[in-house]
Amino acid sequence: MRITVHLDTFNALNPGAFAVLWCDHDAGRWSREGHLGIDIPEWGVLRDDGCDTVLEDAMCTCTLFALEGLDLTANHCPHRGEDGVALNRPGMSAYGTAGHWSVQCVDPVSVHAEHSVFADRADSDDVR
Repeated sequence: MRITVHLDTFNALNPGAFAVLWCDHDAGRWSREGHLGIDIPEWGVLRDDGCDTVLEDAMCTCTLFALEGLDLTANHCPHRGEDGVALNRPGMSAYGTAGHWSVQCVDPVSVHAEHSVFADRADSDDVR
């Protein structure tokens, strides 16, 4: 399942700050598709935290955001328009700053990408 999530309303950082993320539940990874006014890495790791989704950096050394109420492990797929609070976490410039997340698109089909942007120890041989 792939989900496009839009993060915005981080007014304490920048009134126009936003990021568009593509979350791949099957791979357990997210990638940044666009951003403005907020510093966020190109990709990272998705982690389930009860009923929330946590976005970590690629090395799992820094939690970037907690998307409250976005449960990617639930029996039902998130739906377009679903939304909630996005909390900015340590490693970002304004700890605890609340923003907003909303689901823009849900693709329930699993797809194997020809070229993956996710480079970690498991597939480091594929990246040259």
